[in-house]
Amino acid sequence: MRFTRSVLGATALAALSLGATTALAAPASAAPNTTPQKVCGSGYKTVNSAAVGTLGTVYLAYNATNGNNCVVTIRNNPGLAVDMSSWIYVPATNEGDDDYGRYTSYAGPSYVIGKGYCVDWGGGIANTTVQVTGSNCGSLKEHRTTSTR
Repeated sequence: MRFTRSVLGATALAALSLGATTALAAPASAAPNTTPQKVCGSGYKTVNSAAVGTLGTVYLAYNATNGNNCVVTIRNNPGLAVDMSSWIYVPATNEGDDDYGRYTSYAGPSYVIGKGYCVDWGGGIANTTVQVTGSNCGSLKEHRTTSTR
């Protein structure tokens, strides 16, 4: 009887551990066909985007209600986990956020309060990255750089 309880306890503990691992897994491995709004949350509207070569797109979204910017990098063809990133930075306030890891579908969301400020943002998929600086500044012209390593 004691052996049965130990086996049941071990099985329950293993199931609980598996469930906790699954629950704590990075959110950046969602199902295909995701959108910036699904990743960033309600109230966010896409205000800019940049292609990451032919691999996907980095999106800049903005929530006018709370003044937050959100960046997410989404793959065109989700699959095996690859190195991915999303990042955003506000030079005027020295605030930023990023997400780097190995993901199957998207990286992010990365958030920063940016109402009234220019933002620098970008992301990467595998060996291709894109960086946008001086973005969403009214009449100022942004600068885009794409690189492959």
